Amino acid sequence: MLHLVATEVAVKFSNKASTLCRVQEVKRGRFTYIALIAGGLSISFAKPVKSIHFSVGVRNALVAALLFGASAPFAKIFLRTLSPMDLAGALYLGSGLGLALWRRTRRFSLAARREPAIGRSDWGWLIGAIFSGGVVAPVLLMIGLATTPASSTSLLLNLESVLTALVGWFVFHENFDRRILLGMVAIVAGGALLSYHPGEPAGLSWGAVAIAGACFCWALDNNLTRKVSAADPMQIAMLKGLSAGAVNLSLGLIMGGKLPPANLLAGAALLGFLSYGVSLTCFVLALRDLGAARTGAYFSTAPFIGVILSLLLLHEVPPLLFWPALLLMVFGVWMHLTEHHEHDHYHEAVEHDHLHRHDAHHQHEHAPADPPGEPHSHWHRHQRMFHRHTHAPDLHHRHSHR
Repeated sequence: MLHLVATEVAVKFSNKASTLCRVQEVKRGRFTYIALIAGGLSISFAKPVKSIHFSVGVRNALVAALLFGASAPFAKIFLRTLSPMDLAGALYLGSGLGLALWRRTRRFSLAARREPAIGRSDWGWLIGAIFSGGVVAPVLLMIGLATTPASSTSLLLNLESVLTALVGWFVFHENFDRRILLGMVAIVAGGALLSYHPGEPAGLSWGAVAIAGACFCWALDNNLTRKVSAADPMQIAMLKGLSAGAVNLSLGLIMGGKLPPANLLAGAALLGFLSYGVSLTCFVLALRDLGAARTGAYFSTAPFIGVILSLLLLHEVPPLLFWPALLLMVFGVWMHLTEHHEHDHYHEAVEHDHLHRHDAHHQHEHAPADPPGEPHSHWHRHQRMFHRHTHAPDLHHRHSHR
C-alpha cells in the first residue's frame, strides 16, 4: 500500500484528454451485447446477464478500497511537511498500533474469540508476505522513485493489480473466465489512463525495473496473505502494519537523519489506523471470500475514490482523462459484480479451523468443548462431497478447473 503515498508525490494531473471512451449495451433476447469503445477500438462481449450480487466478500473489498482511497487527500496535506517514507512509516505503524490496542480492548469479548489465531502452519506464508510486501517492496520503490519520471512511476504502479491476478491465476491456480479477464483489463486500463500524463518524459530504466519489482513483491504479498486468510484478519493486519511501519520509519531515519515532529506522526498514525489498519482487515476478509485476483480488482478502485474526495475536500479540478477512466473502471467492476460461476465440483476431505456457520459446507459434529452459537470457530473436518452451486474461489472453493 506504500505506493499510494509515492503516487501522490509523483503524479501530476493533466487537463488534456487524448481519448474518449464509452460503453454501449444492446439487448437481444436473453443476451446482452456489451461494446467497449475507446479511441476507435471496439471490444464486444456477449453473455447472458446475471443479476448484480454484492456478496460479503465484495462489500469487504469495496470498503477496503474506500478507506484506503480516502487517505489520498489527507496524505497530500501531510506530505507538505513529511517525507514520503516518514509518512508511509507513520501510516503503517499507526495501523499496527491501533489494531493492537483494539484487539487488547476486545480480547475478553465473545466477538474477539470467534476468529482463530494464526496457526503454526500459517507463519511461513505470513512471514513471506510481510517480508515481500513490507520490507523488500518499500526499498525497491524508493530506489525506483529516485531515478524514474513521474509519468512512468504512476503507470508502473498499476502493475500491482495485474501481477496480483497473474500470480493468483497461474501460480496459485485461481479460476478466471473471459468475463473476469475483461473486467480486470478494463479496471487496469482505467487506472493507467488516470495516471497518464501527456507531455511528461517517460522511459524504461533500472529505476522502472525496481518499481516493477516492488509491484511484484506487493502482488506476492497479496497472494501469500490469501493463504492465511482463514486466521484472524485483525491479527494479520496488525502484524503487517507493525512490521512495515518499523521498516519504513527506519528507512526514513536513514534518509532524513531525524524523526519528524511528534504531533505530525500522531496525526498520520491516526489516519493510518483508519485508512490502512481497518482497510487491510477488510482486505484480508475479502481475500478469504473472493481470492487474490478478484479482491485486487475491486481494490484497484481506490485511486478513483481518492480523486473524488480530493475534488470535494481540496477543490482540485479533475483531468479530462478522469471521466473515460472512470467509465472504464465502472465497466470493469460491473463485469465482476455480474459474474455467475456455477458448475459441478468436488470438495475433498479436509480439516481446518476458521470462522463458520453450519451451512451446506459445514455439516459436522460438535465436541463438548466446541463454542456455542454461530458464527464460531473450532477445528472441524469436511467430508468429501459433490454438488453444484454458484461460488467464488473462497476458502472452500480452491479446486482445479479443466
